[in-house]
Amino acid sequence: MCGIVGLFLKNPALRDRLGARFATMLAGMADRGPDSAGLAVFHDPVPESGCKLTLFAPDPDHGWDALGSALAAALGAAPLIDVRSNHAVLRMDGTAHRIVDWLAANRPDIRVMGYGRSIEVFKDKGLPEEITARFGVEEMGGTHAIGHTRMATESAVTTEHSHPFIAADDVCLVHNGSLSNHNRLRLRLRRRGLRFESDNDTEVAARYFAHRLNEGASLEEAMEAGLDDLDGFYTFAVGTADGFAVLRDAFACKPAVLAETDDWVAMASEFRSLADLPGVDEATIWEPEPSIVYTWSHAGAS
Repeated sequence: MCGIVGLFLKNPALRDRLGARFATMLAGMADRGPDSAGLAVFHDPVPESGCKLTLFAPDPDHGWDALGSALAAALGAAPLIDVRSNHAVLRMDGTAHRIVDWLAANRPDIRVMGYGRSIEVFKDKGLPEEITARFGVEEMGGTHAIGHTRMATESAVTTEHSHPFIAADDVCLVHNGSLSNHNRLRLRLRRRGLRFESDNDTEVAARYFAHRLNEGASLEEAMEAGLDDLDGFYTFAVGTADGFAVLRDAFACKPAVLAETDDWVAMASEFRSLADLPGVDEATIWEPEPSIVYTWSHAGAS
């Protein structure tokens, strides 16, 4: 079944409370996804010469300092490491892809959850209240976030199978629904050099959008192309460095609701995750139309 949520803060005065507001929204989707939960929060960007990576190791006592030393020796830059339970956020000079490639070749036991300049991705098994407490989400500020609660139907209940899935630098995706052609599309994308870390259909959608973006498409163009290439039923929420987007398939059988005020825009699978947002009584509230890409960014909305 699953549940997805997104919150974009237009008013900078509200950004120090992003995590607290978002944790409440994610908790509202617990009944739709009790197996695992995850979120991507956009905040505290590093300089243009650097990058952030969120990494996962199953052992909460993993030797992150040793990993940092190995990265410094191999790549000539020492990371700053913020350990959060079984995740660690690394900040360091250089491009994220150089570090991702080194990890794939030298530390395949480490999972890359997210990368870019502003994104941090946290996900794990358990209820959403447990996940947000485990990673200190309520204390986080930021500009926007997307999240997911999972009821596993087609793949294992593991941290690696949980959403969000990274699609490109500072781009990630959450999904409510099911894709019927993901195995065939995964093979096609692998032939074009894309790597996969799970058999989850949502990762295929994320890698597909990454492929389209790398070919030069805008986010809106990439998602519109997905209407032809992604077969199934879905509601997608995609987070980017500058905002987020929502798309439902042509039949729109998966529930979704959007709400917008002068201070924020939010989406959720059900209204109950929006009910505690400040000023929701005065918000414009609607059900997103099928096959329409809705986007919001710091530059405006469409």
